[in-house]
Amino acid sequence: MKVVLLLLVPLALAGCERKVAGGKVDGAAVFSEACSRCHGDKGVPPAALKAQMGAKDLTDPALQDRLKDADIAHQVRHGSANKMMPAFPTAVIGDAQLTALIAHVRGLRRTN
Repeated sequence: MKVVLLLLVPLALAGCERKVAGGKVDGAAVFSEACSRCHGDKGVPPAALKAQMGAKDLTDPALQDRLKDADIAHQVRHGSANKMMPAFPTAVIGDAQLTALIAHVRGLRRTN
């Protein structure tokens, strides 16, 4: 229950008060504010969140190869199928921010 609240409170605040990262088109800032709680600061989720919620390791080359940019955009806009990841509509993460976020996520790819 705490995990769900941890996810919903920032989203509610972002939706009510302002866009994520103050509306800045900065993928790293958007990721830090909207994604790092579950996916970790560098794209590697804490083991507990990975096990509990299925948070993905965004540095995993196999995941990066499998996902198209459109898949990432869909996940951000609509949330996860298991409803653990919330949706971030355009009012919260603008289209230009989403493009920058996708570029940032692509840059997280582990090379080893």
